[in-house]
Amino acid sequence: MKIHVLQHSALNTLGSIEEYARTRNHPLESTRFYETKNPPAFDSFDLLIIMGGPMGIYDYEENPWLNDEKAFIKRAINAGNSILGICLGAQLLADVLGARVYDNRCREMGWFPIKAAVAGNKLEFLKGLPEDIVVFHWHSRTFDIPDGAMHLFRSEGCENQGFIYGNRVIALQFHPEVTDERIKSMIGRFGLAIGSGPFIQKKEEMLGQEMYLAGTKEFMFKLLDRFEEMTHP
Repeated sequence: MKIHVLQHSALNTLGSIEEYARTRNHPLESTRFYETKNPPAFDSFDLLIIMGGPMGIYDYEENPWLNDEKAFIKRAINAGNSILGICLGAQLLADVLGARVYDNRCREMGWFPIKAAVAGNKLEFLKGLPEDIVVFHWHSRTFDIPDGAMHLFRSEGCENQGFIYGNRVIALQFHPEVTDERIKSMIGRFGLAIGSGPFIQKKEEMLGQEMYLAGTKEFMFKLLDRFEEMTHP
């Protein structure tokens, strides 16, 4: 499975996605729209992964390249590509699909549980994935579920934690790709701005959570395996 990643910052590393590609011998390439205007051809990859980033999806003045990336994402959806959006990537997908993206009622930063939006996880795509899992969050915004999409996950702090569109486009507000090093990088860059709140953990609570990290990695690998089954039946 040929994987292509859209990155939005040099500090936003790929985490367990890179490990997955390496252990499964899948080619992995990336594009940074803030550095180039030469996106890949739609037939050059099997799975497009849209990563997170520190900017907002409407910050065009500071990041004019967002217009080009949104246009590319829309064409990728129309071309029938399989797509996974994470955090900012999920918000970009929601926006491109016509849904509203806005400030969440509170920020979520740290390890908090999500659960399946539909009891029993009736969606075929999610069979074998956990219905309840503790995952890592780092966001202040959320999105509405686009028309034609199905709600996947929710948390106490954020109702819309994910959706699936056309059985091949997945948007996840949380971060299933994190490693401890990735979390340290987030804290190092934004630590002073974390603040406090009911869904904001202290640094010590975020780091060294081996059980949560293992569960999240397993979730990520199973999800990517599901995409591989779709693209290489």
